Amino acid sequence: MLTSSNGWPASEDQAAIGIKSYPVPGTSLKMRCAEKVAPLLVNFAADFHEVIEPIDEGALDDWGYCFRKVRGSDSIVSNHSSGTAIDLNSSRHPLGRLNTFERAKVPMLQALAKKYGLKWGGDYTLRKDEMHFEVNLNAVKAAALIKKLGVKA
Repeated sequence: MLTSSNGWPASEDQAAIGIKSYPVPGTSLKMRCAEKVAPLLVNFAADFHEVIEPIDEGALDDWGYCFRKVRGSDSIVSNHSSGTAIDLNSSRHPLGRLNTFERAKVPMLQALAKKYGLKWGGDYTLRKDEMHFEVNLNAVKAAALIKKLGVKA
């Protein structure tokens, strides 16, 4: 089976990889993501909304699953294709733009990402993607973290 760049199964057939729509607590937003990582992504998004900045205001610029290649690549499958990545407030944090978050919030953002086993696109070494958050764990470690945190989607 095809895999995304973080090693998770990816497919245009959403049912084949367990893509479902999940409400983000405290918001009117629903995120489409893989069932196996939904507790991590959805609870991260809820905490982001509460601690970093609101995600359900203004433009519809928050999303999860989307079958596609990494922007600018002909061969690398995006983590969005496996339902293991989300973008939040993309209009405020466009691809390639730096320092789009309040400086004081960046350590909190990094701590939240770490708590949920995510990698933040703002920490990429090459092209920054500050809107982007992706699962940075394999299936066994993701399941263990979900159990440890006691979170549900």
